[in-house]
Order: sequence, then C-alpha cells, then structure tokens
Amino acid sequence: MSETTPADRLPIELRTEALEQLLTERGLVDPSVMDKFIQTYETSVGPMNGAKVIAKAWTDPDYRERLLADGTAAIAELGFKGPQGEHIVVVENTPQRHNVIVCTLCSCYPWPVLGLPPSWYKDPAYRARVVREPRVVLAEMGLELPADTEIVVRDSSSEVRWLVLPEQPAGTEDLSEQELAGLVTRDAMVGVAKVKAP
Repeated sequence: MSETTPADRLPIELRTEALEQLLTERGLVDPSVMDKFIQTYETSVGPMNGAKVIAKAWTDPDYRERLLADGTAAIAELGFKGPQGEHIVVVENTPQRHNVIVCTLCSCYPWPVLGLPPSWYKDPAYRARVVREPRVVLAEMGLELPADTEIVVRDSSSEVRWLVLPEQPAGTEDLSEQELAGLVTRDAMVGVAKVKAP
C-alpha cells in the first residue's frame, strides 16, 4: 500500500466541502450555524478590524493616546470586542524599539482585531525560537531590523493579549483613514513585518 503525499491530496477547498457535507449528513453540524460562523469571520472579525484601529491611531492623536493607555476600551470604541478580546494591551513600534508578539504556551491571540491566528503563530518552532532569537526569526520572515533597534518579545496569555501599533510608513501622512487601513497587515500588528507605503 502506497502512502499519499500532500501533493497527491485534493485541494483544501474540496476536502473542506467534503468534510462539511459528511458532518452535516451525520447531523453533527447545522449548515446555517456554519454559514453564520463563516460570515462572522469573513466580515466581522479579522485583521481588517485591527487595521481600522491602527489607521485611526495614525490619524487621531487623541485616539492614539487612549489606545496606548487602555487598548481594550479604545478598541471597543470602534465596536470591536468579544471573546479573546477582553484585555488587549497595545504597544507602539518606533525606530528605537520593535515589539513582536508570541504566545509561548498555546496561541492566545486578540481575535476581535486580528481574526483567527495564522498557522505559523501556533507553530511550536515560532513560539520557542522567537523568544530565544527574535532577530533571527524576524529576518527569516523577511524583516531585517537595524542592529541598534531593541526587540521586545511580548508573551500573550489568557489574561492579556497584545497588539502592535506599527510605525506609519513615511509618505503616507496625506492618506485617508480608509486608505491607511488598506496598508496595514496582520503580520505588522503581530510585529513580524512593517507596514509598507503604497
């Protein structure tokens, strides 16, 4: 009997559809409930929410101050709250200090503003190595930082989840809040990337 390799497997979309059909046929899931969860994560929860928070902080100094003082409350002002977002602390990246987020124990993550955690965030190698050698891990992920930039690793937990306020890219000061939000990525809000100018 030959083993199948990942390349021999059906595309993820087909496997997902088959699994959903099987679970539905066996009465284990309700398709309407599944549709509601999918719609929630496509339209209501995800990195686009965090991007709106960051863009607001870049364009509104008073909001930025509130965000850094009490992330949970300031984020809730924009309507983003819920499970996994009960206590969010926001830290600011600067040319002198770069914050990167990890959850060394599991995958604690601020779902209301970042959606579901990416697979690399949950990977044991990332969780262990970014604490020991953050500069090396960031470089492997494509982010080279100057040698004199301090890197601070923030460990999320069930008590506190972290969100990075990335540096606003030079030359974007005249962009609208909506245009700025379109530049912000999930990876920048975790601290493994920088926001790039258009």
